[in-house]
Amino acid sequence: MPGGRRIAAVTDVRFDVAAGECLALIGESGCGKSVLASALLGLLPGNAQTAGTALLGDLDLLTADERTLARTVRGRRIGLVPQSPAAHLTPVRTVRSHLAETVAALTGTRGRAALRSAAEDAAARAAFPAGHLDRHPHELSGGLAQRAATALALVGDAPLLLADEPTTGLDRDLVDRTVDELRRHVDADADGEGRALLMITHDLAAAERVADRVAVMYAGRIVELADADVFFGTPGPRHPYSRGLLQALPDRAFTPVPGLPPELGDLPAGCAFAPRCARATDTCGTLPELSGTVACHHPHPHPHTTADPEAARA
Repeated sequence: MPGGRRIAAVTDVRFDVAAGECLALIGESGCGKSVLASALLGLLPGNAQTAGTALLGDLDLLTADERTLARTVRGRRIGLVPQSPAAHLTPVRTVRSHLAETVAALTGTRGRAALRSAAEDAAARAAFPAGHLDRHPHELSGGLAQRAATALALVGDAPLLLADEPTTGLDRDLVDRTVDELRRHVDADADGEGRALLMITHDLAAAERVADRVAVMYAGRIVELADADVFFGTPGPRHPYSRGLLQALPDRAFTPVPGLPPELGDLPAGCAFAPRCARATDTCGTLPELSGTVACHHPHPHPHTTADPEAARA
């Protein structure tokens, strides 16, 4: 709360993620995506306040105490693939020791030989090469650090994987391999069990590759929630901001969204995207609610709808 002001970083966010499903949460930097991830894990700053519910089974993550989060949630019920994974690894310890410690804490495995074997098995699940297990974080490439973080996230077989910008700094081939690995561990196994994946990303190509649904966040709010095949294909997204994000891709129009995102502490009245939107009218001075799949007064129509109901009746 700079200067004593209270800033709402995330507001009125509503979504669910089912086992075996990947929901991609996308949006420009600063829109509140990583704040949401921190809230789910109980990692917000001490002066932050939360309201509402975030249910993981019968547990409300927003009201759970630190003891519960530390002992039963982090690693066990939520596996985290953090942004900038190398920064989350202890620099003086090898990847093997990281994995062995995590295996011991989450599975109860004991004994040097058993832990060594379990660490190698954990590395193999994330396609981390065994020949690099005895390296320290600074000796790893960005892709290997990412795989090490993925291996750590998978150790506890958590029902929810939370990947916060898992492809930052990777080249395209490594992006594809990383998200494919996450997707593989989300899909149902032979017993019909799968994990849910919440992938927070600004990489729309990665989202298109693995997501089942897409949630678009702007200025701390969800402005669109759609099936991935509709969002990335036909008929496409309905919110003007969502369309702008797609049109900014190099393989599309390669045209950036005009203007800059607003400061969360200085949002305009009504629709926060209105100052950047070519479809804005005076109506946009009131805040649109998420109705169905889109929060917009003037969404793009789908082919089976009409933009002018009066003309349709005529």
